[in-house]
Amino acid sequence: MDSDDQVHRHRRVEAELNRESWRIFQIMAEFVEGFERLAPVRPAVSIFGSARTPPDHPWYVKAEQVARLLADGGFSIISGGGPGIMAAANKGAQAGRGPSIGLNIELPREQVPNPYQDISLSFRHFFARKVMFVKYASAYVVLPGGFGTLDEFAEILTLVQTGKNRRIPIVLADATFWGGLLDWFRDTLVAQGTISAGDMDLITVCDEPQHIVDTIFAHYEERGVEPTPEEQEILLQL
Repeated sequence: MDSDDQVHRHRRVEAELNRESWRIFQIMAEFVEGFERLAPVRPAVSIFGSARTPPDHPWYVKAEQVARLLADGGFSIISGGGPGIMAAANKGAQAGRGPSIGLNIELPREQVPNPYQDISLSFRHFFARKVMFVKYASAYVVLPGGFGTLDEFAEILTLVQTGKNRRIPIVLADATFWGGLLDWFRDTLVAQGTISAGDMDLITVCDEPQHIVDTIFAHYEERGVEPTPEEQEILLQL
């Protein structure tokens, strides 16, 4: 490599490092804004599902009903801020006693902010957004969805299973939709020893909106919804 090539390569590397340094500040800003704006919203339930679900679909209706019931029961509702089931969750929260929170992500397509958000945050980075879903959630409700929904479902399962997050209700809504995946968990993952049989106890499957809400309330009936000091320490490490 001649000297001109070395100089050119050095300048390119330096420019890339400068860009990465500024990116660190962007990431920090997303975390700081998220922490500041979401700290007062506890207790909250994070609701997930497909962005492609139309308003007249039974899944949309179910998400709206669940969010309304939870909001009237004293929970804030957190969604991904987009259309489909995310919009249904925010709409239900606004119809109840909210607040309705949207954690929007900048995407080339699909993600258009819905109009039902009392608190709206915008993220460039999925990992910063995912921390906000987990850190402030007292429960996860997962309705039918695609890769993004599966990603959030697997994320919370991993964090709870490994002790990196406190034990919270993880509710799958719609037994028919999730049945094949759960069968595969039992028949393949448990059978092959890649997860323990007890890990299946982390998941609850419900169909009716009131059953979903009752499941969440039952989890906190004796212990209270606020994190214990030990759980608070775990949440600080997220």
